[in-house]
Amino acid sequence: MRKLSVRHALLAVLATVSLLTTGCSAETGASSPAAAGADAPRSTSVADPAPDPTRQLAVAGTPKGEPTGVARAGEGGKAKKSPLKVASYDSSSRRAVISLKKQAPSATASPDDVPAVGDVIASGPAPGAPDGLLAKVTGVAGKTQKGTEVKTEPATLGALLGDDKADGTVPVDPATVDVEPLVQGVKVSWAKTGNIHVGPQGAKLPLGSLRIDVGGSVPLPVTEGAPVAGAATVAGYVQLAPEVEFSYDGSSALTPDSAFLGLTGDWTSQWQLKGRAAAGGKPVRIPFAKLHADPVIQVGPVPVVVNLDLTAYVQVAANGTVSVDVKQDLKGGFRIGGSYSKAGGWKPVSTSDMTSTPVQAKVAAAGTVKAALGAEATVGLYGAVGLTADLAPYVRGEASGAATPESLVGGWKIYGGLDLTGWLQLQLSIFGTPVFEHRIPLGALHREWLLAQGWGIVA
Repeated sequence: MRKLSVRHALLAVLATVSLLTTGCSAETGASSPAAAGADAPRSTSVADPAPDPTRQLAVAGTPKGEPTGVARAGEGGKAKKSPLKVASYDSSSRRAVISLKKQAPSATASPDDVPAVGDVIASGPAPGAPDGLLAKVTGVAGKTQKGTEVKTEPATLGALLGDDKADGTVPVDPATVDVEPLVQGVKVSWAKTGNIHVGPQGAKLPLGSLRIDVGGSVPLPVTEGAPVAGAATVAGYVQLAPEVEFSYDGSSALTPDSAFLGLTGDWTSQWQLKGRAAAGGKPVRIPFAKLHADPVIQVGPVPVVVNLDLTAYVQVAANGTVSVDVKQDLKGGFRIGGSYSKAGGWKPVSTSDMTSTPVQAKVAAAGTVKAALGAEATVGLYGAVGLTADLAPYVRGEASGAATPESLVGGWKIYGGLDLTGWLQLQLSIFGTPVFEHRIPLGALHREWLLAQGWGIVA
């Protein structure tokens, strides 16, 4: 009887399976997928594509005074906001103390309250890490009064952003830029629409431009043996509206499909070179202000700390003894950066559309003179420099003369121009891209155009 019962049970199961696989096709009416048409649920057969887990992350600035927070991701996980903060960091030992942000007394503890081996943490500027911190936890040393001490090693953005995408441009708040004058007479102001200027101690302005005035003049060296000497002076201003451009596409495995880090913005300057300069060797470069900022851009939940350094300078070179009086207006935009694609690796980007207009121009005596009012900028992430660029708008004057019994007559010309040079650094691999073996030059961008010319008596 037992064997017969088992046989009957097996037959019953087979009959049920047959009914399920054949009976459904005989159904009619609204419950049939064929009859329901567009209202029927779509089949989830193996031929259907898997849902795309890629997220399009927003790229935005962090308002001044607002905490940047911390992003955290475990092994194989996507980045998310974390209740942790970096209480301190020692760059020599790469040890960090991670603590918990203040929470309501009723809040309950969770695993997210404790750092673990394998966590990747991104933080805005913190004690001991003024450039921000991007690190992977390799060991937990133990508890301290300030939090949990952990051992870390450098990490990449790819470990946090994973297969997500992000693309955006964020203006740099002029109020967050630290300016160090290097010569007397340098003044700093913020500019907004309408060319209205307010000093650093004035009213709080919306995002706009940072203006650096060289009040009075910057005298050229007159010491013995100086490359260029004389009574020539340079005075004027530079006005910048910088923006950080960031993009990332990690939609494929292992390495990102593409990435970009760059600096873009508008440039306005007006300056005057006046006096007599004599040749003596190499060009003279006189830095007159240093600028530094650490804007934090939020890429989804991830705080990305961008380090900007810029040195404004005057550079003059002469050939012969030339008297010059040139005043120039310059306006335009620029874009410098590094662009990555999986097929082509890292490539430099450098463009500019600046144009100039001479307010006044005059060159006397035989020879040439070239003067630039430029800026050397470096752009990096979390303290690792990735890009250096030298943007040098200039004016160049030349005069030639021929002697006659009565006087020395000749012609002169004034040219405007732009030199843009620089290079990409190894540290751009912080995106999670392959390391390149040497610096990649931006490629020299050189443009020059005639501004003014004349003919007459050469003094």
